[in-house]
Amino acid sequence: MGTPHPRRGNTRQRIQDVALELFAEQGYEKTSLREIAERLDVTKAALYYHFKTKEDIVIGLFQDLGRPIDDLIEWAGTQPRTLETKQEILRRYSEALRSAEPLFRFMQENQAAVRDLSIGETFKQRMIRLTGLLREPEAELTDQVRCITAIFSMHAGLFAMQTLEGDPEDKRKAILEVATELVTAAQPGSHGQTLSPGTAR
Repeated sequence: MGTPHPRRGNTRQRIQDVALELFAEQGYEKTSLREIAERLDVTKAALYYHFKTKEDIVIGLFQDLGRPIDDLIEWAGTQPRTLETKQEILRRYSEALRSAEPLFRFMQENQAAVRDLSIGETFKQRMIRLTGLLREPEAELTDQVRCITAIFSMHAGLFAMQTLEGDPEDKRKAILEVATELVTAAQPGSHGQTLSPGTAR
């Protein structure tokens, strides 16, 4: 492994990446810690230094890849509830999703395992907080649905858009535009006025 003391975060990240690869290939349940260690070409003891169980790896992934989303939620909570803030939340969430894509793929492909792991509840709470920052509790039900749909359209876009032709970056922009239109339409006093993602600055 090169240096006798590799940077801890580096090894930790390599373990997570390889684990995700194996989970994608053969499923969470069928993958063992031994296989992860073998693919990394490290001893099981070296793996244990960072993670004791497969669940620890997934929880670690959730914390690391979810940190930008948690930071976004924290930032958004300090901002005025304006249309500009909400559009910025969507822009930043689109960026955060880009790095968290392998995690969402894992969740989609291993739904039973996710339900059994503690991360399922954490993810649910995160989504409740995020949609709460976009929707106004006193708004009409259709407008609240628009805001919730905006977030989930961004998630669905990660998978549904794979079947569409086109550049991944163009697809990401198109998804963001649709989500922004939904939230813009739901903003009190802005019915009929649609802003594109780049308009509010």
